[in-house]
Amino acid sequence: MLQAEPAARPLCGGTDLLVGLRKGTLRPPLVVDLKRVAELAPAIEQRDRVLRVSATIVLTQLIADERARAHFPALVEAALVVGSIQIRNRATLAGNMCNASPAADTAPPLLVYGAVLELAGLAGRRRVPLAEFFTGPGRTVLAPAELVTAVELPLPSEPLGAVFGRMTRRRGVDLATVNLCCSVSRSGVTRFAYGAVGPRSFLVSDETGTLADETAEPAKQEEVLRRLTAEASPISNVRASAEYRQQMLLVLSRRALDTARRRLAEVADAG
Repeated sequence: MLQAEPAARPLCGGTDLLVGLRKGTLRPPLVVDLKRVAELAPAIEQRDRVLRVSATIVLTQLIADERARAHFPALVEAALVVGSIQIRNRATLAGNMCNASPAADTAPPLLVYGAVLELAGLAGRRRVPLAEFFTGPGRTVLAPAELVTAVELPLPSEPLGAVFGRMTRRRGVDLATVNLCCSVSRSGVTRFAYGAVGPRSFLVSDETGTLADETAEPAKQEEVLRRLTAEASPISNVRASAEYRQQMLLVLSRRALDTARRRLAEVADAG
């Protein structure tokens, strides 16, 4: 069906697609419902050292999965704040990525955890790191008649402390003004992924060990944090000015780093 009509839009959760259809901003010639495609049946499977989340898994199913909660807690934290419970009952993790919103809450933790998307199309299957999937607001590397069939999450190879954070204009259902995820590994690598502060979510890292070391000079840590957050290119809109976003990104990064280091210590103590 998608091959016959390349402009058709696939429907899985539909939480973004249906809004566009009702507003008239999206007018595809055909909508193809994927929920009964046998090959895309809802499943969360562990294959060797990878947790594979099929394209039709909704966020509430991901949140309830014990393996996701154990190995990817920051992703679960992000999924818990996506829309309302009604939206989470319909919205899929794969669809959240295909929508390619710069403010998507699940994108930063997926980037930090090194997620890979499995794609299927006329040319066969391929795997694309999420860091290479987004090309701009609402744009991805998906080819015509190509679908995301699964999100693959490699299990951490070493103890990791990770946290998701966001800032919104109000409590409750709202898009993020700024969102982020931070992880600190036992080997001293600190990774940040930022959203809503550029045309796409993006990943930066400190491999010097400076941010991971709580005893490092505060001035040196501040220098590294400012260098990482300088990669952002926020815009001004109804949610916040570009200047405010840039400053809050730094504030939230400091808080997230403290929490990620504390969680790493807790994981190490528990192990």
